[in-house]
Amino acid sequence: MARHLKERTGEAETREYDANVRRTVETILEDIETRGDAAVRELSEKFDKWSPESFRLSNAEIADLVAGVPQETIDDIKFAQEQVRNFAQIQRDAIKDVEVETLPGVTLGHKNIPVNSVGCYVPGGRYPMVASAHMSVVTAKVAGVDRVIACTPPTDGKPHAETIAAMHLGGADEIYLMGGIQAVGAMAIGTESIDPVDMLVGPGNAFVAETKRQLYGRVGIDLFAGPTEILVVADETSDVEII
Repeated sequence: MARHLKERTGEAETREYDANVRRTVETILEDIETRGDAAVRELSEKFDKWSPESFRLSNAEIADLVAGVPQETIDDIKFAQEQVRNFAQIQRDAIKDVEVETLPGVTLGHKNIPVNSVGCYVPGGRYPMVASAHMSVVTAKVAGVDRVIACTPPTDGKPHAETIAAMHLGGADEIYLMGGIQAVGAMAIGTESIDPVDMLVGPGNAFVAETKRQLYGRVGIDLFAGPTEILVVADETSDVEII
């Protein structure tokens, strides 16, 4: 007998939820636009119980956090980033600039020019998505972006050391400990302490996705990333390492 672990949400409930997400994001973005750092601080305290003197981690704080990560984990991060970096470089090398004189005095072509700055969002929570740092920070640096900033929320009231290590080793120029709408909004809109970026990348929950949607046009975005779902069918013959 099949057992339902989760029932499908009704259409009316889904519409109501989506409308609430839109309104919430719109209100918070307007608040950040108006009050800057003060709004970000209040929101961080409300949602993450986090209100430090500075949301940006200093070089000393980053070094201390990285030093506390087991060497095996550091090696794993470096290995993963090397794979991402190598393939991203191959992709970048395959994109060639073109300039040709089709007629005397008529020159046509195109150039691939990186944006000046990118804001990378790396989700935290119960299962911090360390790999998102590899796929955003590393690739932005390979593309030639001068300023790459990264945001991730605190985990249990403190930085998630492995995520910070991945951001740092990936080449992030600025690392901020804040999450959700306030982080994505601050990167795009800018505040007294955070210069705005040209483009936002990275996954997140429904509120993060809606924030990117509402900010699209003001800044560039990568895509609207949905939830990551997977079903594993396994038995005693399955390879535990692969699973």
